[in-house]
Amino acid sequence: MALISFVGRVLFALVFILSAWQEFNEFSVDGGQSARALKPKFNVFSKSLTSHTGLEVPAFDIKYLVAAAVAFKGVGGLLFIFGSTIGAYLLALQQVIVTPILYDFYNYDTEKKEFSQLFSKFSQNLALLGALLFFIGMKNSLPRRQLKKKAPKTKTV
Repeated sequence: MALISFVGRVLFALVFILSAWQEFNEFSVDGGQSARALKPKFNVFSKSLTSHTGLEVPAFDIKYLVAAAVAFKGVGGLLFIFGSTIGAYLLALQQVIVTPILYDFYNYDTEKKEFSQLFSKFSQNLALLGALLFFIGMKNSLPRRQLKKKAPKTKTV
């Protein structure tokens, strides 16, 4: 059973590790292709967030967001393979931050083709987040191994 669990974690983490590797190879001084694709979506997301909640998103260079996503996916994926909840938390944090920005289906009319494509990708990322939360919950619900105390020997009088 332990082997099957390990293989499952490896296959699950490969989704994140391969994505991080591809983004790392494309990363350049300006953040690469990922930053160029993410910048307009982030601007729309921040304007939408500001208009709906009144919270102002601080200005920063988008390449730092891409670099953090690459680091979270790479390190989190490697830690997740070995069963670490820290790795699962890193991957979950990356999913929570990046998913609503990348897959902004809420900015499209339901009749448009883009809506269904973005909603499908958004749902897939929610499923990944759900699997990570399930893993974290299972790890936290398993009792830690406790050392068995030896029964004291009775003394004879």
